[in-house]
Amino acid sequence: MTFWAYLLHCADRSYYTGHTDDLEKRIYQHQEGILGGYTSTRRPVELVWAEAFATREEAKAVELKIKNWSRAKKEALIAQDWDRLKRASVPPAERQARASTSLGGTPRLRSGMRKEGGAEGVSSAPPPVIVLVRPQLGENIGKAARAMLNFGLTEMRLVAPRDGWPNPDAGPAASGADIVLANAEVFETLADAVTDCTTIYATTVRKRGVTKPVLTPEAAATEVHANAGRAAYVFGPERSGLETDDVALAHKIVTVPINPEFGSLNLAQAVILLAYEWSKGQALAQPPAVDLDPPAPHGEMEELIRHLVRDLDAAGYFFPADRTEATLRTLRTTLTKTGWSYNDIKMMHGIIATLGKVRKSARSED
Repeated sequence: MTFWAYLLHCADRSYYTGHTDDLEKRIYQHQEGILGGYTSTRRPVELVWAEAFATREEAKAVELKIKNWSRAKKEALIAQDWDRLKRASVPPAERQARASTSLGGTPRLRSGMRKEGGAEGVSSAPPPVIVLVRPQLGENIGKAARAMLNFGLTEMRLVAPRDGWPNPDAGPAASGADIVLANAEVFETLADAVTDCTTIYATTVRKRGVTKPVLTPEAAATEVHANAGRAAYVFGPERSGLETDDVALAHKIVTVPINPEFGSLNLAQAVILLAYEWSKGQALAQPPAVDLDPPAPHGEMEELIRHLVRDLDAAGYFFPADRTEATLRTLRTTLTKTGWSYNDIKMMHGIIATLGKVRKSARSED
């Protein structure tokens, strides 16, 4: 039997990567929207690249590899432009470092990334797979997919889902993480789901009588980035968690330090904790930093205080008179606690002036 890895070009100009044992049938399913998921809302789709392999494992490995490629690398592959593909394969940080070196500068690693042992750098280890054992509700599967994709994980494996698969409740709960659901694979047993994994982490609050090394999510993520083999994070059913036999199959246990009087994480919360720790070793986008406005000179604050006191005095706020000094001191202390910027002070002047106009208008009507 022949297995295929393939690339589709979607109507929104995005690319979809998949694998199959029947290429013609699978492309027809994508074009007709039969599969649901990512491509169903981005039709028409066009097959732009495919390659045959002798085993499903090889096709799946190539799919996962291409899935994490940049757009430039995918388009170089489609064009069969091997020189361009080679250039696009150099990580941005390395390209920058090479440029700096060629100009006589000192190469620098990208900040915010970590390499083996927690230092800076980008992890080259394959992403872990998320394995949900006997999940009970489709919407929980969808929420787990949403948690995964937020932090760059796309491979979900389902072991004997209670309500079968696909599940119509999963899509709405995924909130757009359709690619995770579209590529989810179903297995009869946990052992079948992790055959290609070298390290298996069972997520559980309790050891359940099985002696295994116990790690925090952060420690587990450090191991995953340091090892070249495939890792699996395994999660149990929503109601009961992993069974003893499931934990026994794993190499290690991951446990989150949690309130002993209320250990009640839901499935998506547990997934997001592990996915987030893993993501710290990846070059994911972060919201741009926005610097706060610098504090205004103290003279600006003094002017605001005088303005406020003048209007408060006109409104009869300082009563009784013998408490005026103490009230002024409290007012000054309150206002000088914050790092007011020039724009903050300007806004407050406007507010005070407007309130004064409203008060004068009310008096004139009387």
